[in-house]
Amino acid sequence: MKGPKFQEMSDASLDADLRDMEKGLWTLRFKAATGQTEGLRRVRTLRRNIARVKTIQRERELLALSEAEGSKANGQ
Repeated sequence: MKGPKFQEMSDASLDADLRDMEKGLWTLRFKAATGQTEGLRRVRTLRRNIARVKTIQRERELLALSEAEGSKANGQ
């Protein structure tokens, strides 16, 4: 899944997908360590998708902070 699809998702579904991807990445790393490699390309894809989700979550967090500070400054 690419960035634009992640940006359309809600915070709760992003959190759920992030947990699933991290669990899947752990499983793939474990399989790679034991020699049961299915597809190492999937590890890279999962890592990048995890980074995308975390970036979107951080952007939303910073946006909420800046909006809160903006309303706080207007209220004074």
